[in-house]
Order: sequence, then structure tokens, then C-alpha cells
Amino acid sequence: MRIVVLVKPVPDPASAGERLDADARLDRASVPAVVNGNDEFALEAALKLIATAGEGEITLLSMAPTSAPETLRKGLAMGAHRGVHVTDPALVGSCAVSTATVLAAALRKLEYDMVFAGIEASDGIGGIVPAAVAAHLGLPFMSYAAAIEPDMAARTVQVRRISPTGYDLLEAPMPALIAGTQALGEPRYPSLKGIMAARNKEIVTWSLADIGLDAGSVGTAVATTTVLDIRMPPARAATEIVRGTPAEGAGRIVDFLVERRII
Repeated sequence: MRIVVLVKPVPDPASAGERLDADARLDRASVPAVVNGNDEFALEAALKLIATAGEGEITLLSMAPTSAPETLRKGLAMGAHRGVHVTDPALVGSCAVSTATVLAAALRKLEYDMVFAGIEASDGIGGIVPAAVAAHLGLPFMSYAAAIEPDMAARTVQVRRISPTGYDLLEAPMPALIAGTQALGEPRYPSLKGIMAARNKEIVTWSLADIGLDAGSVGTAVATTTVLDIRMPPARAATEIVRGTPAEGAGRIVDFLVERRII
């Protein structure tokens, strides 16, 4: 069983520091990076499947700045076997569309039965990259996974998908791409043994040229989205608490609505 898990380093939400540069882009060098939380759920699912099967390999794939290997080591410490890091100066300012193009190009160089991803990243909260990668590669795509059950003999995988009315049971042939949720299980903490072993695990670095892409096909120049402005949400108005009898409370609500000409 071969599983590739898409992993994105994101700014640590618990850290202090300015996160935006002069162009309103995330300044990833200004704050520490951590593994995107949703990607950890996907990795946890992969680790459990490999443990149940008793064999297999998990590869972490990330498109990220040069500092990414430090973050990828956590995934390796959790139990992944190796990492692939795609980085290139031309990738600065890439949008979700370019990100999907790059990840798909890297996946074409890898062998896998399934590709797992988190449902979205905590920094951009776009949620389109997994589906776009699947579209590039012509893979079946199943999202909002709460449970994943592969059948290696039949070369199929079943997914229990969260839906507005409960759950859907989906099945697709392998290889397939699956975007998971926190319902897949709480990510494990790396053990001391795992942390020590991660130091010696391989992280391969690929440039755009290594995956067959031209620098002009990614980055700021071809970005399909542009940040025009970033604003803090307006402060909430002071809350009025009415104390007294139900009749007094109802009377104050009516007065409030009349004052604002709502009634």
C-alpha cells in the first residue's frame, strides 16, 4: 500500500508577529511554521491504514519555502517514511491554481495507490487544491472523509463522507484522491523514538525543472487571485443585558425594535 499525503506548512496561529508583507501576502519567514492541522488528520488516517495492513509506505509531498523540511520532520516523526519537497524562487506568490498544478506535476513522478489531503489549509481556507489536483491527474476525488477503507485486492477504496443529512458511502477505483476531516481521528504525538528516527529519513527536494514545469507557468505573474485589501472585522457593538421579569425583558425588546424603526 502506497499513500502520498499532501502536507502544507502554515504559520503557527499561536505565535506572535506580523504575518503580512507590504503586498498583503503571508510573510512566512516572520513566524514559525507548523503542519496544517487538517493535513495531520489525513496523515493519521494513512498511518492507521499502514499499521492495519502490516505493510506499505507513506510519502509526504509539500510545495513550500526552503524552510519546509523542518516542518516535514514532524510528519516523519509521526511515522511517515519519506518526504518530497517542491521549492523554487518562481513559486513565490502562487495561487491555489498554481499550487495544484505543481503538486499534480510532482505526483506524476511518484507511485501511489491513494493520495490523502486535509480538507483545507488554515492560512488560505480555500479548500480547492485537493479537487484541482485530482482534476489535473484524472483521479476520482472524494471529500469530507470521515472514514477510509481500502480494498487492495479489488483495487477500490470506500469513503464514509460527511453530508448535510448524515453520511454518504462512496466507492472509487484506485488510485484515488481523498480529502479528509478531523473525524478521521486525533493525530498522534511523535514519540521520542520517532523524533530520533525522523532525523535520518529522506526528504527529496525538487525544483520546477525537476517536475517539468516552466517558471513562467506559476507565481505572481499568472496568479488567478489577487489580494486587494485586508481588514480586521469591525468591533462588535456593546451588548445590552436586560435584567428583570419576563415582562420587563419583553418590553425592552419592543422598545429596542421601535427605536430602530424595525417595528
